[in-house]
Amino acid sequence: MITVDDATELATSALTATGVPDTRARRTAELVVLADVWGIASHGLMRLPYYLSRLSAGGLRATADLIVVRDTGPVVAFDGNDGLGHWQLAEAAEVATRRADQYGLAAVSVGRSSHCGALGLYATPGIRHDLLTLVFSTGPAVMAAPGTATPLLSTSPIAAGIPGGPRPVVVDLATSAVARGKIAARARAGEALPPGWAVDANGAPTTDAHEALAGMLAPLGGAKGFALAFLVEALTGAAIGPSLATDVPDMFDHDHDPDPQQIGHLVVTINPRLLDVDGQAPQRMARLAANVEAAGGRVPGSNRTMPWDLDGGQSVPVADELVAELRSWSCGTLPNRHQRSNLHPTAVREERST
Repeated sequence: MITVDDATELATSALTATGVPDTRARRTAELVVLADVWGIASHGLMRLPYYLSRLSAGGLRATADLIVVRDTGPVVAFDGNDGLGHWQLAEAAEVATRRADQYGLAAVSVGRSSHCGALGLYATPGIRHDLLTLVFSTGPAVMAAPGTATPLLSTSPIAAGIPGGPRPVVVDLATSAVARGKIAARARAGEALPPGWAVDANGAPTTDAHEALAGMLAPLGGAKGFALAFLVEALTGAAIGPSLATDVPDMFDHDHDPDPQQIGHLVVTINPRLLDVDGQAPQRMARLAANVEAAGGRVPGSNRTMPWDLDGGQSVPVADELVAELRSWSCGTLPNRHQRSNLHPTAVREERST
């Protein structure tokens, strides 16, 4: 266990040790730790060593800036110049919130970026301003079309922030059967996968997490899930770019640490009070959530702590080995190849072929 404040300081220190400027390192650290607080450990501190390896190898540019490609007012396009996706998408979400306050609707893209963690994190600025927010992203190709064995799409995640009610709602899901980070977490822990989550590199079903990382994920709901993933890829990899999922390097393969991912992200923020016909949108959104609870259901993501309510003394479960690894990074000590390769798909394949 480690407190939120201590985890944030540790992550910030590790990022600054690899050249990330202080403010952006802290913003990234806050987002990574918040994912752990939300119970999304697969996108929390567990991912940080992979970002650090990519920063050290040059696949991530520590000092990259967001550059405005175009700005029409309600639409803004940024070039991320191969920087860290966390602080870049957080800034895009803040811009989208301000522009939606001004115009009623805003779409902000970040191209040539990198993995940004849990997408629901970027719905919180809109929630704080009572705005609806949609967030989309892409990543390396790990999902094949049903009936085929060629990876074409990423997990194509979608998130939404919905204000109203006693607690805000955060929807955050992959369009694959499971987020790839959950498979990585099981691989790190040496745990088997439930059947139906993934297939190996040959398209055969597998419960081995390492084989799954080197293989492919099943789409959520079969053909319908693949269609939804295709839509997300069209909005991000295709429309924003510069890379389709088939061209995005895998962050879990250290051989690709020097290669920029060049991922596309999109934030769309809407003022619901400008959409309604009777001035009752906030009340209806509150009633929508209340109806779910009254029926005995669980409102998606309504138990998540918003960043402005976070208790710095709260404990988050983090493995001692991971804390030790991050401390070595913060001291400027690069972990050796073996320590950094325990989820390396190529290494797994080589070990099993001997």
